Amino acid sequence: METILPVIWFGIIGFAVLMYVLLDGFVLGLGILAPFAEDEAQLDLMMNTAAPIWDGNETWLVLGGASLLAAFPAAYALLLSSLYLPVLLMLIALVFRGVAFEFRFKARRSRRVWGAAFLLGSLGAAFWQGVILGALVEGRAADPTAGPAAWFSPFSMLTGAALIAGYALLGSTWLVMKTEGEVQQMARLLTRPLAALVVTFMGLVSAWLPFLDSRVMARWFEQDNFWWLSPVPALALLNAAWLWRSAFAHGRDARPFVLTLSFFGLGFAGLVIGLWPYLAPPRLTLWEAASGAASQGFLLVGVVLLLPVILGYTAWSYRVFRGKVRAGQGYH
Repeated sequence: METILPVIWFGIIGFAVLMYVLLDGFVLGLGILAPFAEDEAQLDLMMNTAAPIWDGNETWLVLGGASLLAAFPAAYALLLSSLYLPVLLMLIALVFRGVAFEFRFKARRSRRVWGAAFLLGSLGAAFWQGVILGALVEGRAADPTAGPAAWFSPFSMLTGAALIAGYALLGSTWLVMKTEGEVQQMARLLTRPLAALVVTFMGLVSAWLPFLDSRVMARWFEQDNFWWLSPVPALALLNAAWLWRSAFAHGRDARPFVLTLSFFGLGFAGLVIGLWPYLAPPRLTLWEAASGAASQGFLLVGVVLLLPVILGYTAWSYRVFRGKVRAGQGYH
């Protein structure tokens, strides 16, 4: 059990992070795309597509962070001490985004101000999440001698910008699925440039990875591993090509969003393959960072009971609010 439990918890944390990225990513994407709304009514419509379900997405972020603390306290302490500032700025941006989301619907004279706040909060949250990811992958987050600015590097700035583009793509394809008329046409026109931008960022990040001191992705290029692992990047390229073609596939409005979700999933799979078995590369593996088997086993019982509830509530809420959102519907 001491060998298996850390792997199970790694899977739980990875699943929670992926669910957060996929579900809250498109909401952050709506904020990033706010400047493309022609007027306040269009921005109302964009925000109303996510209004009933957006605030439940942070559940996955809380689950991932709490699980990391409980199951891998050594990694939590090491990473948080190095990433304290970007984590704090990310949380402030998420709070800012949430307040702006609610206040804008109630405001009258200050609606433009809260719309700008929604944009800035979404941009900030996306950027700092990308920076945290970049610092983790680069290995600077696990370097106790790097100081309080361990997270700052050209690579982490690149991943911050890349995640902004990725969330914007999620937002545009979500709007293709959930809207009609001018807003949907705007989203269709944005989807292809954003997809090309995301593929470019992914190529730049992938080309940089083999040269990092953390040795993340090194297994991709060791011996004959690349041939065994090549289906992941091959599927990602096919997925991107299919997404490009589906951007203007009228009558199949859900397809671009589903393909964007799968594109993110393939990218996440490639990242996990590269990170394994490290939680804080290149210092701490799963087993070195894990808490005691008794603690992990006890906590696992709670997660096994809680996870189906979260999944059930999430599926139910998305089912209830499925379908197109039209002008005049939702919050006012």
